[in-house]
Amino acid sequence: MSHPWWTRYQFGGVWRVAAPSAEIFAVLDEPEGYPHWWPQIRAVRRTGVDHGLVTIRSVLPFELRVGVRRGRCDPATGRLEVLLSGDLEGALRWSLFPDGRRTLVVHAQDCVLTAAVPLRFGPPARPVLRANHAAMTRSGERGLRACLEGDLDVG
Repeated sequence: MSHPWWTRYQFGGVWRVAAPSAEIFAVLDEPEGYPHWWPQIRAVRRTGVDHGLVTIRSVLPFELRVGVRRGRCDPATGRLEVLLSGDLEGALRWSLFPDGRRTLVVHAQDCVLTAAVPLRFGPPARPVLRANHAAMTRSGERGLRACLEGDLDVG
């Protein structure tokens, strides 16, 4: 299916987290725990062994419902992939790189927005949607750090 150019988004960045990569991988590989440390991930419901449904809401007044499915998962190399469907179609990839006493957490997301509410606003909404995503990503980084430093209860 072909999508208009303005519905495709590519996001990425690097988080520097003062924790061993194995600990970070374990947190990232446990989707049911995300709502405990990433406030914009409102709910995660497992629908199969490697499938689930995630509800996301950041600053803007609408939710995204995204089907998630485990893609590549390799703890030895620190690579984790999540395939997306529903209101977002595409993939999210995590790559972990030990860096002294910390780990570089590289995230890359390539997706197409298919949710009806934000699509009504067309191309002019792109900067607002990108800013919304950036706010969510900053919050996720803070939450992951707090989780791994013991400031949050992930259980």
